Amino acid sequence: MESRRKLLFFKNYYWDFFNVQTEQVKDKIDYVLFLMTVAERIPKKFFDQITGYKGLFEIRVEYDGNIFRIFCCFDEGNLVVLFNGFQKKTQKTPKGEIEKAMRIQNEYFEYKLRGNRS
Repeated sequence: MESRRKLLFFKNYYWDFFNVQTEQVKDKIDYVLFLMTVAERIPKKFFDQITGYKGLFEIRVEYDGNIFRIFCCFDEGNLVVLFNGFQKKTQKTPKGEIEKAMRIQNEYFEYKLRGNRS
């Protein structure tokens, strides 16, 4: 399969979330991320923009009745930059998690502007 998008894992934010999940959840997350890279159109079931937050998206993963979200954004067209993730326990996405993702998104673009110098 041809890759349509590349994934970038900014700093350790995503890995801090991923590494504490069970192997089954990790497998499901890996599957959804694979879809992100090869699907021409990503089904809304797995991917959607966060309403009211320009440029911020969430990758949706469901496993065994549990719901997980991974925040991300696009950069340079087909590059998907992954940020923080969390297990969703309520109907509405917690504002604190969205604000954290926005801070990380701003940090990423500032980091990029500085030429990847810390």
